[in-house]
Amino acid sequence: MKQRPVTLVASLSLLAAILTGNLYAATPKDTVVMGKDITNILTLDPAETFEVTGGEVINNLYTRLFTYNPQDFSKLEGGVASDWQVSADGKVFSIGIRPNLHFQSGNPVRAEDAAFSLQRVIKLGLTPAFILDQYGWTAANVEQKVRVENNRLVLELNKAWAPTLVLNTLTSGVASIVDAKLVSEHAQNGDFGHAWLKTRSAGSGAFSLKQWKAGDVVVLDSFDDFYRGKPQVKRVILRHVPEPSAQRLLLEKGDIDIARDLRPEQVQALKNNPEISLHEENKVSELYLALNLSNPVLAKPKVREALRWLIDYQNISEHLLSGQWFIHQTFVPKGVFGSLDENPYSFNPEKARQLLKEAGYPDGFSISLDAANVFPWLQASQAIQETFGKAGIKVDLRVIDVNQAMNRYRSRQYDTMFFYWSHDYSDPHSSAGFLIPNPDDSDNSPMKAAAWRTHWQFSQPELVDKAAQESDSDKRIALYQDLQRQVLTDSPYIFLLQQNEQTALRHNLSGFVSGPAFDTPVYSGLVKK
Repeated sequence: MKQRPVTLVASLSLLAAILTGNLYAATPKDTVVMGKDITNILTLDPAETFEVTGGEVINNLYTRLFTYNPQDFSKLEGGVASDWQVSADGKVFSIGIRPNLHFQSGNPVRAEDAAFSLQRVIKLGLTPAFILDQYGWTAANVEQKVRVENNRLVLELNKAWAPTLVLNTLTSGVASIVDAKLVSEHAQNGDFGHAWLKTRSAGSGAFSLKQWKAGDVVVLDSFDDFYRGKPQVKRVILRHVPEPSAQRLLLEKGDIDIARDLRPEQVQALKNNPEISLHEENKVSELYLALNLSNPVLAKPKVREALRWLIDYQNISEHLLSGQWFIHQTFVPKGVFGSLDENPYSFNPEKARQLLKEAGYPDGFSISLDAANVFPWLQASQAIQETFGKAGIKVDLRVIDVNQAMNRYRSRQYDTMFFYWSHDYSDPHSSAGFLIPNPDDSDNSPMKAAAWRTHWQFSQPELVDKAAQESDSDKRIALYQDLQRQVLTDSPYIFLLQQNEQTALRHNLSGFVSGPAFDTPVYSGLVKK
């Protein structure tokens, strides 16, 4: 997730434009206008996009191989896929293609398009390719492993992964099915149409891309032949409005229909406005504190346990963040398959002081805490700095921008780091596979995920693979819940909060669905009266 600070000059310019009426006109009845920070759209090629707003947009431009029911995200169903079968050894998936499905170009959606789409993700090898290459697919073998037989898509895996895991990964943005004929016509120098598709669309989703002007606007036009039915509105516009206060003002004036990035103070101010309705959905985004175990103090288990009792979770959630983030202390977010809803820790400085005394630090110690200068990272970190002080822990709060925070975390140059985590796809392996494995803790390790960044080596790393390959859903849930309890009890991660997204809408708009992940918002059900 990337955010950029807005200068005072830019803010004043935006406000002047709003007040003079030069920025937006009243929204037409067949058009929905969202106010949103869209600076994090870097590309709209589904083989590459991995940013928050870009992922949201491609979810409405493309149909993914598999998807979730937008009225109940616990129900997985076929998107482009009509049916699927798994071989007896669990290594081969045979997937049928939904009949009479068409791209926005008019071309039919075929098994060949599905194979091409997955193959180009692997061959391009861009950031989100890791979601698929874990199945042993490489640029050299993907055409043999991902192929078409008898008009069905065949996926050959390197081992017997849990079927639920495979299907869940095929709901991610990289499983968006692109129009192979159209994209291939615009390929240049073997780029599989990548340069062309960065700023265009070639999908079968509910909307097509009319315009994207970076840092300004995204315009989407409805696709009447969408398989779930013609969208109720003809156009959706995402306007770049980075300031939450400006979003509130525009929403109240009727110049936008939805405000997407409001902070608690704006939400509170709108609660009694009869022209505005509030929409809430739990997201799979979490906030956590990472502890670098290269620090000999933090390497002690009793110190880590003490820190867990020195966070006022309730105050941060209910007062500081006003319910936009709720307490959730395990690494699989609520709403995800296998999530463990246990929150055993609360603010107890007396218990923390006793644990520190037993660890040899009766008077506390000094550490640094790095936090990005964005909401709510900074606000939560300031609260942690204060409550750690209740046990004599002196915290040097180092406020930096998001990119600096990412660089320090990735290079292990910190004591403690306040950070954000969101699932790449809706499966517990998305978290377990990132947070736990660390087969090589050396500086030259090829795997530099969260456990490497914290110098942590879990005592039973084989449980991650075991859970990812368990075909029995009940047994798989039990394995992930055991992992969550172990990480909750003793690990370098202190998970605090999970996001409750609050969106404000004009009273005449309904049908907004955000879904659990950054890339699950659905526009096709929007109804404007």
